[in-house]
Amino acid sequence: MGVIADLLGLVFGGGRNVVRETAEVFRENAEAGAARAAGVQGQAMAQFGAEFTVPRRGWFDRVMDAVNRLPRPALALGTLGLFVAAMVDPLWFAARMQGIALVPEPLWWLLGVIVSFYFGARHQVKAQSFQREIAATMARVPEVTQNIAALEALRADSPGAADPGVDAQLALAVVRPSANPALEDWKALRQV
Repeated sequence: MGVIADLLGLVFGGGRNVVRETAEVFRENAEAGAARAAGVQGQAMAQFGAEFTVPRRGWFDRVMDAVNRLPRPALALGTLGLFVAAMVDPLWFAARMQGIALVPEPLWWLLGVIVSFYFGARHQVKAQSFQREIAATMARVPEVTQNIAALEALRADSPGAADPGVDAQLALAVVRPSANPALEDWKALRQV
């Protein structure tokens, strides 16, 4: 009984588990791996959070951000409101449209420029970025076609893949039979 206790004390004694420690050499401890993965994910989330943290801003900055967010919803809701007004009270709507008909044409042009600059600026940036990406892709087309042609020439079934070209020594080396020890051994076994 003392030998068994000593043996178990050697394997599991002193707060150690030799079997577990040995197994962990060959297989990751799932609990420790999950703890490491949770730590990595927590650090990544903290980094993402730090990237998008906005420094403390004053009331003026917050008011300006709110005002900058108003025009698009105001224009969309205003247009929908005009449709509703035309259906609910056509005479009121017609009177307002007569007033709009009196607006001079240069003022319409000015409104168009303001709206175009406001809404078109982002569209312009995105369109130019897209054009740059297309131009970069198109600039790589000759290189890609050359690479494809070179790869196609390397195929075993392409015409002239084994053509030695104008090199006479290479052409002779290709047609000259060479020693094949495996074939010679096979022929010797067949003759026996």
